[in-house]
Amino acid sequence: MTQATKNRLNRVRSILVSQPKPTDERSPYFHLTEKYKIKIDFRPFIQVEPVSVKDFRKQKIEILKHTAVIFTSRNAIDHYFGICQELKIEMPADMKYFCISEQTAHYLQKYIVIRKRKLFVGTRTAADLFDFFKKHKSEKYIFPCSDIRKDDIPQFLSKNNIDFTEAIIYHTVAADLSDLKDIKYDILAFYSPSGIKSLLDNFPDFEQGKTRIAAFGPTTAQAVKDMNLIMDIEAPLPNAPSMTGALELYIKKANKI
Repeated sequence: MTQATKNRLNRVRSILVSQPKPTDERSPYFHLTEKYKIKIDFRPFIQVEPVSVKDFRKQKIEILKHTAVIFTSRNAIDHYFGICQELKIEMPADMKYFCISEQTAHYLQKYIVIRKRKLFVGTRTAADLFDFFKKHKSEKYIFPCSDIRKDDIPQFLSKNNIDFTEAIIYHTVAADLSDLKDIKYDILAFYSPSGIKSLLDNFPDFEQGKTRIAAFGPTTAQAVKDMNLIMDIEAPLPNAPSMTGALELYIKKANKI
């Protein structure tokens, strides 16, 4: 923590998380609320809009010419299989699936019977899949994604001369946050550069003032800096691998617990 952020170490009474409210009652966010008696609200700062079949066809992608699919999110899974359904495409039994995490792989069960498929699962980040890609260089990959996505997977595949097609199947756009105009929070927690962009799209004259900003991941942290905002809380940390962990460490210092 820099001297500048130490000087902003004021008491925390409220947090706005730029994501949907967790459905699991065991979420660490609810634990923070109860333990430290603070208000935590949830509001998605971005929303997803599917690409129409008409616009997908303009990309001239033949799904069944590929032998493997790369999934990095639930949105990608939903919209990929949505497109397939509209195009009356059924996934062949020998299609391989490369999922960024266990959670993503588990969600895939909504559409396929996993035990009958060839599945490769990372731990948490795209880099976890790179060794799998190297071992399966002969596959023809399709990478369903948003028009706003990280470069790590396409760059790795291109660098290693691995055949892949990027398929834009949904758009990530700013949500309407106009109702938050006069509502103030001590901390705003962001998980993606898109969330930061949405904040400034909605409030071009946003003045940070005493509002602290928490950012998860290096690309989100960079987006905060690029927008000339002050990042007070960065996650993950060696002693706090999650956003909630980093927030808890900050709350303890700020509230002198």
